[in-house]
Amino acid sequence: MISPAGAPPPLVAVVGPTATGKSGLGVALASLLGGEVVNADAMALYRGMDVGTAKLAPGERGDVAHHLLDVLDVTETASVAAYQRAARAVIEDLRAAGRTPVLVGGSGLYVQAVVDELEFPGTDATLRAELEAELAAVGPGVLHTRLATVDPAAAAVVLPSNGRRIVRALEVVALTGRPFPARLETGGPPRYDAVLLGVDRPTGELDERLARRVARMFAAGLVAETRTLLDHGLREGRTASRALGYQQVVAALDGHGDLGTAAADTVRATRRFVRRQRSWFRRDRRIVWLGPGPDLLERALRTLKA
Repeated sequence: MISPAGAPPPLVAVVGPTATGKSGLGVALASLLGGEVVNADAMALYRGMDVGTAKLAPGERGDVAHHLLDVLDVTETASVAAYQRAARAVIEDLRAAGRTPVLVGGSGLYVQAVVDELEFPGTDATLRAELEAELAAVGPGVLHTRLATVDPAAAAVVLPSNGRRIVRALEVVALTGRPFPARLETGGPPRYDAVLLGVDRPTGELDERLARRVARMFAAGLVAETRTLLDHGLREGRTASRALGYQQVVAALDGHGDLGTAAADTVRATRRFVRRQRSWFRRDRRIVWLGPGPDLLERALRTLKA
């Protein structure tokens, strides 16, 4: 894609479900466009979570710089608001330097927070702690009933089993006196002159790829990696402990099934996650979807030039 003379390069985003080939395409595009990759996978923010997130090894990144990988300890909570600030700072520095930022990842809200003007309400540590203690004591159902009373629209969107999101919704309502923006994906005008490329594969093919990927992860040392992360506080990490693969291995290490069960559970959970990713990204009509094929890179370049 050619920018007008003197204009900074546009933002290119490569998005879509897990295991579709986004990372490889992102590196190839960044290399050809004179750009750098900005990670938009929430779990790839964590140091030490390499095998289970299918993070590209340094040798697979070629000469392309990558940003926002390995920036959090597993005990830290990932925040989309903090990510938004960090990603935008990187993108704006790259564009000012004439480098093309290539945003790559499948975390829908993280992508949306960068490419569109979204605002995230603040937080209050004391209130959050009180709500989380109540969640632990009475369970998400009771809190969801309260949410339905104070913010019926949010309760209609937030699952009754999603305790973390219920707590956040109640916190926002209490702090702002306004409804919780549960449908963040619908709000905010575009921030950048962004081109969004979506990468997907037929469901049957992707299911097979997911099963093979999980098998490779277990063969490549996911269990050993999880043990190491447990020594570094994985259980205490509110975000990292929920990462697919790791939570299933932890359950097996705790005696809830064996590692074979953990692998099968990881495949099933990842397939469910893919359905949620598709649902999120398919709402965005700006995304140009690219199917698999040996000419994927060429088709992506043609789209950028169009």
